[in-house]
Amino acid sequence: LWQRLAAGGYRVDFVGSQYNGPSSLGDHDHEGHPGWRIDQIDANITGWLRTSTPRTVLLHIGTNDILQNSNVSGAPGRLSTLIDHIIAAAPNAEIFVATIIPLGNAGQESAARTFNAAIPGIVQSRANAGKHVHLVDMHSVVTTAELIDGVHPTAGGYDKMAAAWYTALRSVPGS
Repeated sequence: LWQRLAAGGYRVDFVGSQYNGPSSLGDHDHEGHPGWRIDQIDANITGWLRTSTPRTVLLHIGTNDILQNSNVSGAPGRLSTLIDHIIAAAPNAEIFVATIIPLGNAGQESAARTFNAAIPGIVQSRANAGKHVHLVDMHSVVTTAELIDGVHPTAGGYDKMAAAWYTALRSVPGS
């Protein structure tokens, strides 16, 4: 994504308490936490947003709730709460909420599809209330053939995800 933004002439500064990634990235800051569920991110989000004050927030979240079988039926409610906390802490930020990518395990993929089905309504209810919340359909972008281990994308899969984020960001002026 950073490479696409830079090539497009956009001035970007990724923010977050985490710092890693391939050397080809021009900016390694992020708030991705491997293995963390929605509730774990939510428990820290207000402090992180206070520190970084982002203009744009990208959420691809919920996979770990499914993989850990952690109250999966409650995941849409937890996502709703997280989005509301982001709105409260960063009311002017554009928030892009993605459906999660497919999972290689059939049972987990079924749970992912159920979770994903709730996301458009969650996003739309905030957008209808005048909040800066946008949907990104990531599930249709990557196929299970593009997963290294049934969960994580190949480099090509990540590139497709970057293209989807880039298209979504470009569709919202000022994001």
